[in-house]
Amino acid sequence: MNEKIMHATSTPCGKHTTLSVGQVAKRSGIAVSAVHFYEQKGLIQSRRNAGNQRRYHRDVLRRIAVIKTAQQVGVPLAEIAHALSSLPDNKAPTIDDWGRMSKVWLDDLNHRINTLIALRDNLNNCIGCGCLSLQHCWLRNPGDALSKQGSGARLIDS
Repeated sequence: MNEKIMHATSTPCGKHTTLSVGQVAKRSGIAVSAVHFYEQKGLIQSRRNAGNQRRYHRDVLRRIAVIKTAQQVGVPLAEIAHALSSLPDNKAPTIDDWGRMSKVWLDDLNHRINTLIALRDNLNNCIGCGCLSLQHCWLRNPGDALSKQGSGARLIDS
């Protein structure tokens, strides 16, 4: 009698239902430490098996793809985590899910793109002028907007 030995991570046909941290890292193209980091930040989840090893559902591969894509276009991890939290656990994000998430990020990305274009177009002028004036510098204080807040140091976040 030739019995197949069943592992907790396999089905009778040999297809893995859960993945080890190393398998997730290899298949998603990231370091094991990044997998742990994403889990620590609540972006992905694992379960522990009887041997206390982390096991991940296959949906984390798609979630990691979404995370990496969003990061590449500059979406902060906190915003990615917020978007992923709206999805059911152990479910791979669908194309519709991606559409909803990316729509939320679009305005912020467009604002950053416009800021970078303005910076590119005016950087030589600013550096070339040499004034180093915080009152008149287009980059640090456009239109001397900070003077309306009174004297003293100000955090500029445009």
